[in-house]
Amino acid sequence: MKNILILGAGFSATVMIKYLLGKAKENDWHITVGDISEELASKKVAGNPLGKAVKFDIQNEKQKTDEIKKADLVISFLPAFMHPIVAKECVKHGKHMVSASYVSKEMKELDSEAKSKGLALLNELGVDPGIDHMSAMRVIDEIKHKGGKLLAFSSNTGGLIAPESDDNPWNYKFTWNPRNVILAGQGTAKYIEKGTYKYIPYSQLYKRISTATVLNMGEFDVYANRDSLSYREIYGLQDIPTIFRGTMRKKGYCQAWDVFVQLGATDDTYQLEGVDKMTYRDYINLFLPYDEKLSVEEKIYKMFNLTMQSDVMKKMQWVGIFEKNKIGLKTATPAQVLQHLLEDKWKLSPQDKDLLVMQHKFEYELGGKRKEITSSLVVIGKDSVETAMAMTVGMPVALASEMLLKGQIKVTGVHTPVIPELYNPILNELEKYGIKFVEEEKEL
Repeated sequence: MKNILILGAGFSATVMIKYLLGKAKENDWHITVGDISEELASKKVAGNPLGKAVKFDIQNEKQKTDEIKKADLVISFLPAFMHPIVAKECVKHGKHMVSASYVSKEMKELDSEAKSKGLALLNELGVDPGIDHMSAMRVIDEIKHKGGKLLAFSSNTGGLIAPESDDNPWNYKFTWNPRNVILAGQGTAKYIEKGTYKYIPYSQLYKRISTATVLNMGEFDVYANRDSLSYREIYGLQDIPTIFRGTMRKKGYCQAWDVFVQLGATDDTYQLEGVDKMTYRDYINLFLPYDEKLSVEEKIYKMFNLTMQSDVMKKMQWVGIFEKNKIGLKTATPAQVLQHLLEDKWKLSPQDKDLLVMQHKFEYELGGKRKEITSSLVVIGKDSVETAMAMTVGMPVALASEMLLKGQIKVTGVHTPVIPELYNPILNELEKYGIKFVEEEKEL
């Protein structure tokens, strides 16, 4: 019997845990699910006799060592900063590890020791990062194998709400960590276009939007996603003239969200005064000029050159930002107040289905001709538990873990799925579960 230790039983781990528990009997596995909430871990184990739920505290050194020593494979769905802590313990005791998060500097430093012990530390195996890497590299490698030269690459992803569950003016609900949505884009976005470097500060991010049409899902707005430049090295495209990664939202979202950004409502760097006595109307008025003659609504639509009947103002009204309802927090940053409000307004109902859209575009030259490949993915969730986000984050991790334990993946050291030994078998398996890209090619 082989033992799998899963650390973290949150939203995105649901499908992964269910898959591995479903495979436990045929593979002779025992699965321990550890979470700071034993109740949550028990809920995910769901009474399976080959599973066990434990209250897990990463700060408990003895427990951390004991649980990892008993495992053959550790899967970490803990907060990202905890992965290196888990990884160091895994390497120390000779255990493989899999996670969906970005490779950190601390993780990279474990590469040589992991290789010397024949261990695999597999990272970035979710959806973004993860499926985006795998699907992009498969096409990039195919183009290079044919002798083609890459001229432009773009990759856009959106975690959204399915059309049948789209019932609010924002055309959006939370399908992943709400805090990350509130803070999205802070910093400076970087990319390169036709050989010219481009930088977009946070204050301009939601103004500088492009559009993308994905299969039968219609048109989306796209804003730049962090540092696209770093992907030149990851994808072996150091000399490419154009590379861009973006986030997709339904039309109109970015224009309305920009109001919160410009006002300062997404700032997470300081505590507000008197939050415990404040209403949401008081809160939004904090960021507006003092003017006794104008209402809060009038201040906003004058400041942003809107009308009261505009789509942006309708979105603002719908979320309840002008209501005199008490916030109900003792202390908070501006971003935390906004998150508190939106977690109620943008939550998934039990019957809701979410939507994951991803699209890559590859422009390349071959035999004197310019061509373009568009590779698109659409995944719709089953319900508010088995979401498209949980499927696309969890299934690649589950499949990679299964392959690793069966000896079908033989790499050692610290890896992301940008090599054929990882992306080919995982993508092939994902297709069996409806996670399949549609590729279209045309001459330019």
